[in-house]
Amino acid sequence: MTLTVYNTLTRRQELFETVEPKKVKMYYCGVTVYDYCHLGHARACIVWDVVRRYLQFLGYEVRYVQNFTDVDDKILNRARQEHSTMETIADRFIKAYFEDMARLNVKEASEYPRATHTMNGITRLIHELENKGYAYPSNGDVYYAVRKFPEYGKLSGRKLENSQAGASGRVDLEDPEYQRKKDSADFALWKAAKPDEPSWESPWGKGRPGWHIECSAMVRDRLGETIDIHAGGEDLIFPHHENEIAQSEAVTGKPLSRYWMHNGMVKVDGEKMSKSLGNFTTIRDLLNRGVDPMAVRLFVLMAQYRTPIDFTDEAIQAATNGWNTLKEGLLFGYQYGEKLGWVQKDKATENNPIQNSYVERFQEVVNNDFNFPGGLVILFKLAKELEREGNILVHQGKTEIPPDELFKQWQTLVTLAEVLGLEAEMEAEKSVSEGLSDAQIEAKIDQRQQARLAKNFEMSDRIRNELLQSGITLIDSRDGTRWHRN
Repeated sequence: MTLTVYNTLTRRQELFETVEPKKVKMYYCGVTVYDYCHLGHARACIVWDVVRRYLQFLGYEVRYVQNFTDVDDKILNRARQEHSTMETIADRFIKAYFEDMARLNVKEASEYPRATHTMNGITRLIHELENKGYAYPSNGDVYYAVRKFPEYGKLSGRKLENSQAGASGRVDLEDPEYQRKKDSADFALWKAAKPDEPSWESPWGKGRPGWHIECSAMVRDRLGETIDIHAGGEDLIFPHHENEIAQSEAVTGKPLSRYWMHNGMVKVDGEKMSKSLGNFTTIRDLLNRGVDPMAVRLFVLMAQYRTPIDFTDEAIQAATNGWNTLKEGLLFGYQYGEKLGWVQKDKATENNPIQNSYVERFQEVVNNDFNFPGGLVILFKLAKELEREGNILVHQGKTEIPPDELFKQWQTLVTLAEVLGLEAEMEAEKSVSEGLSDAQIEAKIDQRQQARLAKNFEMSDRIRNELLQSGITLIDSRDGTRWHRN
């Protein structure tokens, strides 16, 4: 059973082979922090979270880097509207990002570099491009000379003559930037400082970096010259990822990434999501309406990651129903374990890995280009069998399947669900804080932990609900319990 991955660069599915054996260097182009994350961000972050989890499940050591774009025209525009600063706006929405992702049970990346913290690497890379003849200064700006890179277009398949003026294909002869370029297809690496905008010192004068060079520099600084997976939404293929390749490979002469992977877009009721259409939905708005975070994860994972998905009321209801089925199976051990005489209710540990026909089938299916919908079929089969046995136990006092075998099935379901980030204890609701102190919250969490150790799950649930009513969300994980105020 070997993992194969669809590579956008080669347009085919390939055997997954890393630069270093059993180690994966993975970079995901993260969010521009000027607003709350929306459904498109939810899909991308969940997909790459599960890709990373699955690689770890296969035994890879994964170094997962996700950037924040914290200098951008959109951030500056919001700062002006709010009479604030770019840094204040960025910090606010980075904090909001972590809150939203915690509710969706997205694991934190290994590192979160920020563009504003990578200026030395950015100016160094531009300087190297200039020395090699791929970049030229013009009135305080610096541009990448696209025609100097013969392989430009290899990722997107676009021909240079169809790529004038970057992504738009339009040329404005009156545009000052166009007049500073040698070729309309060239793009900015460095932008000269404008009045009342943040700027940094550079060999070309004060200014700020272009968007594309930021990611090239952050990849190189944090992961090296060639990585294993470069991920992002399909809307980033051109021009962003195309330009990253041109910048990085012109300097190093090496492939920037072995595999380029892209998730499909999210539509809402069949239309592209946009504020102008009134169908723009943020993650927190959705969850605060009462949609279960695990139903959102399930909705995302029920579709092949490269295909578009359509967010509708019917689709989220179907995902909610599916999650209720899985949740019944995941809670089976807590509900019936004592009746079945189980000594242990804990999840499988790394020291006692589970290996059976269900796990083998799950791995065989998902190894086909991260086929998570196919993997979910195995989880639903396990959950429905456990639900059936639970009903038999309630009505007949015993199960048809021997208790030891049921324990193994439950352990398997919990383990595979965790690979997908689907955890029954992950509950997050919006409520108004009643002013508990940090010490009081920690005391409640300790009390809940003691109840769980004593297998008093009724008390454990009651404490969780009391904290929720006080505006405190608990997040359980293998590393313990974290909390945050809503």
